[in-house]
Amino acid sequence: MGKSKKEKKNDEEQNGDTSQVTGEERELTYEEKLNFVSVIAKPMAPRKLTKKLYKVIKKATKQKTYLRQGLKDVQGRIRRGERGIVIFAGDVTPIEMMCHLPAVCEDKDIPYIYTPSRMDLGSALGVKRGCLMVMVRQHKDYQELYDECMEDIKCIPLPL
Repeated sequence: MGKSKKEKKNDEEQNGDTSQVTGEERELTYEEKLNFVSVIAKPMAPRKLTKKLYKVIKKATKQKTYLRQGLKDVQGRIRRGERGIVIFAGDVTPIEMMCHLPAVCEDKDIPYIYTPSRMDLGSALGVKRGCLMVMVRQHKDYQELYDECMEDIKCIPLPL
């Protein structure tokens, strides 16, 4: 029939073609993801903070009511007075559907930040689809990590 994976790998190494060793698409780097980000996606989380935010989201998924996801849910909860960290995806198109929410967060004094990829935000939630935004509320199970993220977000200057 066909060659085994080992035989294919050996053939590709001999030919110098190692671009498709696994047959899967290669994961984009943080810098490559930044190329797809909208111009209004500021402040953008640095790589380390992005990883911390995804970690907080993963821990918050274990708590039932401490994580809000999606445009309607987050927007409604913010307007009702819920507090937490709001994490936006930077590569949303069209950006007009969510461009008003950073201003709402500023009015309510809620910290917010952008991450480069909505697919990564969705995978941090444990779903295969992308997610536009997430709000993480404080909980004792991940309090230390939450506080670290909050401090890091406050250190990043807001755009003018």
